Amino acid sequence: MNVAIREDVLAEFEPHRRELCAYAYRMLGSSFEAEDAVQEAFTRAWKSHESFEGRSSLRSWLYKITTNVCLDMLKGPQRRARPMDLAPASDAGTPLPAPEPDYLWVEPIPDSMAFGADPAAAAEAKDTLRLAFVAAVQHLPAKQRAVMLMREVLRFSAAETAEALQLSPASVNSALQRAKATMEQVHAKPDESYTIDDAELRKLVDGYVSAFEAYDMDALTALCTQDVALSMPPIPLWVQGHASVAQFMLTSGKGCEGSKLVPVAANGLPAFGHYKPSGTPGLWEPWSITVLELAGGKISGLNYFLDTPKLFPFFGLPPEYRE
Repeated sequence: MNVAIREDVLAEFEPHRRELCAYAYRMLGSSFEAEDAVQEAFTRAWKSHESFEGRSSLRSWLYKITTNVCLDMLKGPQRRARPMDLAPASDAGTPLPAPEPDYLWVEPIPDSMAFGADPAAAAEAKDTLRLAFVAAVQHLPAKQRAVMLMREVLRFSAAETAEALQLSPASVNSALQRAKATMEQVHAKPDESYTIDDAELRKLVDGYVSAFEAYDMDALTALCTQDVALSMPPIPLWVQGHASVAQFMLTSGKGCEGSKLVPVAANGLPAFGHYKPSGTPGLWEPWSITVLELAGGKISGLNYFLDTPKLFPFFGLPPEYRE
């Protein structure tokens, strides 16, 4: 096969990259691992393209290869989680524990990696890219995870799923029922008011930016649900409720007063690159990728992902902020 033909093959794969990244992210809970998985899948597909006989669509074939890559990557016992999956909420005055390794945590994914150009497809995919959903999926054994995502999210038929996973259709249906039962136990579904219109969302997001940059905790918590949760992976501690969030921000989080927020987009949710004062006038340094979760027209989750050396370049953010 000459080089030009091989480049044509890769060009055939490229339109499927984002949906495959979104799928691999749901499987793995890591945007970095998802990117690696899709790259490996494209490499395997490129090498074996001559044996692709067209019995299934190219899309189905790429999903099969990506699934196998993800299953290989999931052979270890560790599942990714969120701080609230691992321990009860802490008192806001609790000293900050040491960070845990990054492989423990569900990470955010940039919208640009996960959503294609089709607005209808993006709207449909949003709910299954929420942090809570992705964390819930991690409770499933690897093959059940793949079955559930293929059948319930991607709408593959039982036969297509069976072919991709080298299972019988009966085994696929059985695995799906077990997966659904587990998901019902661990995953709180969003209420009907999860979706808010663009004007309401803009008002909520602008209110959060104004309140945080003014470091006005009364204004900030007024935008939040009563049981709002604040977490900061890779630090395992999390706090819950208006009083705890305000106390935490005004004690352990006091160094964030005077921060600057730069809008990004993650997991189909409002998100920011958060820069905190560096101590040098006019210069702010990376502190977190912040992802806001929503419920009932309010903010239900304040998620501050602190692994900025990895995450800021991934989201296309500069390593400092200057006025």
